[in-house]
Amino acid sequence: MADRVLLITGASSGIGAAVARHMARAGLGLLLHARGGTGGEKREALRAIAAEVEAAGAETEIVFCDLAEGGAGKLVDAATGRFGRLDQIVSNAGFALSTPVGALGRADFDRSFEVVAGAFVDLLNSALPHLEASDCGRVVAVSSFVAHHAPGGRIFPATAAAKGALEALARSFAAQMASKGVTVNCVAPGFTRKEQSGHSALPDKAWAAAAEMTPDGRLAEPSDIAAAIAFFLSDEAAHITGQTLHVDGGLMLN
Repeated sequence: MADRVLLITGASSGIGAAVARHMARAGLGLLLHARGGTGGEKREALRAIAAEVEAAGAETEIVFCDLAEGGAGKLVDAATGRFGRLDQIVSNAGFALSTPVGALGRADFDRSFEVVAGAFVDLLNSALPHLEASDCGRVVAVSSFVAHHAPGGRIFPATAAAKGALEALARSFAAQMASKGVTVNCVAPGFTRKEQSGHSALPDKAWAAAAEMTPDGRLAEPSDIAAAIAFFLSDEAAHITGQTLHVDGGLMLN
């Protein structure tokens, strides 16, 4: 029986996959989610991650669904149906959109909110009683530097708005849940290296420039972000809630 159950959205690659690898251990139940990809490519990737963390001792359940179309309840039901409980959530699914205002249509703007902030509130609504019942309730939302900063003129208007809403919602939920012993925090990555097979919001030359403008001179690795998320999920972080931690190599110093 799992002694702790963690739900990770967007777990087939990047930060979500890195969190699954970092957390994997015997006694952990992992609900791993992916949308599936336009051609189904994320399905095999998620199955590979599940096999990897199972080899490290974790138990897994995988679910493919589009969170913008109301799939959050399906994830919570799958987690509790398989493991009998749900203790922790990492809300990581999302995408970056650099379309500037003037060219940014409402459909793309609205989808950014649906996938990021809308899916987050759906998850919280569905998971609320399980988080309240847990003795290690934790929620970590993955935000982004773009909600705070436009280094080198890199702008992501729709993503910035959606991630800003995500952080505001997380702070409100942190206040609501503090007396229940449930912590709610955000991690805001800086420019983070993408896998070769994954979607890239910037061309290759722009990624090189992004590393140069980061004070420590490099892109973040998904494992850098996963380590911060793992801390917020830990027992040691039980007295930290309502915070946003920037893991960005000093990018916010610019």
